[in-house]
Amino acid sequence: MYLLVYAIVDSVKLALFAVGFSLTYGISGIANFTHGALYVLTGFAAWNLMHHLGLPFWAAAPVAVVLAGLMGFAMYWGLLLRVRGIALAELVVTFAAGVAILEFLTWLGFYGIRYSLPVVDLPGLEIGGTFVDAQRLLVVAVGVALVVALYLFVHHTKIGLAFRGMAQNERTALSVGIESDWIGSLALAMGSALAGVAAVVVLPLGMMEATIGTRVLIYALAVAIIGGLESTWGMVVASFILGFGQHLAANLIGPKWMVIVPLAAIVLVLVIRPSGLFGRFKELEERV
Repeated sequence: MYLLVYAIVDSVKLALFAVGFSLTYGISGIANFTHGALYVLTGFAAWNLMHHLGLPFWAAAPVAVVLAGLMGFAMYWGLLLRVRGIALAELVVTFAAGVAILEFLTWLGFYGIRYSLPVVDLPGLEIGGTFVDAQRLLVVAVGVALVVALYLFVHHTKIGLAFRGMAQNERTALSVGIESDWIGSLALAMGSALAGVAAVVVLPLGMMEATIGTRVLIYALAVAIIGGLESTWGMVVASFILGFGQHLAANLIGPKWMVIVPLAAIVLVLVIRPSGLFGRFKELEERV
């Protein structure tokens, strides 16, 4: 029961890591390699708002998330606009920006045990004889809520339908008045903000370090590629495949193999089915 409960929690955590990356790529075609860096940056922004401005965590967290979204929006207009549509250039620009952010945080000295966010001060819950603390319960609640909200947003709102139109056929979307750059910048802003939401929910479970950003990016890539970049439910299934796969590898082989599972899964899926388990569009196979 312990393995089952914590595998579910970690699977939802992986979905939280990937939801913003999948949204950005699925709509705009931009592989946002700053995703992990923005995740870490949001955590440090929340920490600084708490310790230098005296804000409580419940106030600092949403402000940090909004700042992450604004950074994504600014990054589109400031860095990506001139290379829009050139997939390799977009990848290089976002990767370089992500490395620069992480190196800057390291240079500032933002690492070590003193940098941590507070956990939820509420009693946990015992499930089948396995105790789950309140912070992990919050991770599950926020993860489920985000996936459901994202699905409803994309399928039942005007902006969401514009997102879907741009993702399915950009030329047709342009012909009916959907402006591609605004949609692309909004998608990048929302994806960055979702990375920030994951940060303020998951980072309290441990201390913050710049190297965490690279790990989060790998997990987001693995989930997005395995599930299919245009499929919300594919992302959910991929998260559970990876989450349970990591726990099985840790228990059967050793904890060090947990990081190997997503990398091996990326290679395997790209060789066998480049569009992912739930991928539908050939053009996405070519992008991956």
